[in-house]
Amino acid sequence: MNYAVIGAFVLVLGAVLVASVLWLASGGAFQKKYDLYLAIMNESVAGLNLNAPVKYNGVDVGKVQKIWLEPGNPEQVNLFFAIERGTPIKEDTVAVLKTQGLTGIAYVELSGGARESPPLAAIAGNEYPLIRTKPSLSARLENILTNVLAKLDSTTSGINAILSDENKAAFKSALADISAVTRTLAARRETLDAGIASAARTFDNGARVTAQLGPVIDRMGRSADAIEKMANEAERTSASAGKTVDAVGADIARFTSEALPEFERLLGEMSVLAASLRRLSEKMEGSPGGLLMGRRPVPPGPGEAAGKGAAK
Repeated sequence: MNYAVIGAFVLVLGAVLVASVLWLASGGAFQKKYDLYLAIMNESVAGLNLNAPVKYNGVDVGKVQKIWLEPGNPEQVNLFFAIERGTPIKEDTVAVLKTQGLTGIAYVELSGGARESPPLAAIAGNEYPLIRTKPSLSARLENILTNVLAKLDSTTSGINAILSDENKAAFKSALADISAVTRTLAARRETLDAGIASAARTFDNGARVTAQLGPVIDRMGRSADAIEKMANEAERTSASAGKTVDAVGADIARFTSEALPEFERLLGEMSVLAASLRRLSEKMEGSPGGLLMGRRPVPPGPGEAAGKGAAK
């Protein structure tokens, strides 16, 4: 038997077994593949360690691969995630730092990722896609407590200012005045009771007067209605009178345009007749017999007589 061959076979078989074990330990053909993502936290990440789980809606999808401070801004903490390939990381996916139970072990919770949202990709200038973050519950509670404490501090300062020595003295003086007024009112209790009783009687009398005024007010209302009706009638009468005046005005205008020229001509003729009668009256006054004897011949003048004789 060749011991060298047997030894070689044993060595080769052992190497194969070791390689198989290492391959199976590393995942072998079922080894998962991961995509790398970056997230920036603006708060403390105390309790978060390397290889801390990254969960998507409570399901483990990866781990924290690296944690470091931003060199130019130490308030920012950079987180490097290794997330299983195929996990639906969308543009609206948000990373939040959470703690698990009472142990305080921190992990990263991813949420969001609507169906219509596109997959998250690296933008120009960045090597890895950047997942958006929002403050954790502890950070929000810390901010709220800080604001509440600041307001309480301001309120305390205001109360201390109100309770200064001067205000205390003024408040003490006001209490003394109130006490004095109370004693005065107690001493004049009977007078106040009488005044209250008198006021009650006055109110009763006022109520009776108000009840009596009711019918009067009703009558005044009816009178107002009657006056309103009279006003409406007067308005209608005024409208009728206005129409009548308009009609008369139209008739007068028509009369003026038609009869006035005739009347003017008649006046002209009467003026001529009056002038003729005036001339006739003047003639009768100068020679009344002229109406009976007719017109007398006009005697010739001095030159006219000689001319007639020569002609004969």
